[in-house]
Amino acid sequence: MQLTKKQIVFILLGGIFITNAIVAELIGGKLIEIGPFILSVGILPWPIVFVATDLINEYFGKEGVKKLTYLTTGLIFYTFLILFMALVIPASGVSAVSDAAFKEVFGQGMWIIIASIIAFVCSQLLDATLFQLFKKKTGDRMIWLRSTGSTVISQLFDSFIVSGIAFWMTGKVSTEDYINMASTGYGFKLMLAVALTPLIYLGHYVIKKYLKD
Repeated sequence: MQLTKKQIVFILLGGIFITNAIVAELIGGKLIEIGPFILSVGILPWPIVFVATDLINEYFGKEGVKKLTYLTTGLIFYTFLILFMALVIPASGVSAVSDAAFKEVFGQGMWIIIASIIAFVCSQLLDATLFQLFKKKTGDRMIWLRSTGSTVISQLFDSFIVSGIAFWMTGKVSTEDYINMASTGYGFKLMLAVALTPLIYLGHYVIKKYLKD
């Protein structure tokens, strides 16, 4: 069976979406410093997820985003299951990577995993819903508004859910530190989302041109 052009677009966008979401989960345990701020390096792939989400929503609607969100959630669970098995199985004496080194990199706390998955599902479904609400108001105009607007609101929830479950509810940080951590992460996501607005327009141009040819 030959795929239609629209199906090919969905597969490509879905691949970009899933890959970056899983990579963000895998590298999220590393913290980096940007000026006086400390952030997870997992923030780097998320702007690409934002762009892919909005393009999928634009061409395949809320249902397209929901399907990919649930599929990605399942794949994230699968990824952590395999990592857990790899952590449990002892390393060989000739292995260049010791058990301690492997655990240091991939042994994320269970609460961080749970928090990231809950935040991912909630923020993606909220983003998809808000995007469609903005689209009903704007039609085919003001792509930047529905794209950036939905991301601004959904990522506010994402940032506070992750930090709240993983660090505040577990007593690892105080309420003040929790608010500062979540606000800082949200601020950087917001700046990246706004900065990548031209990429949304580029994506629209390329997809429309491809579908028309």
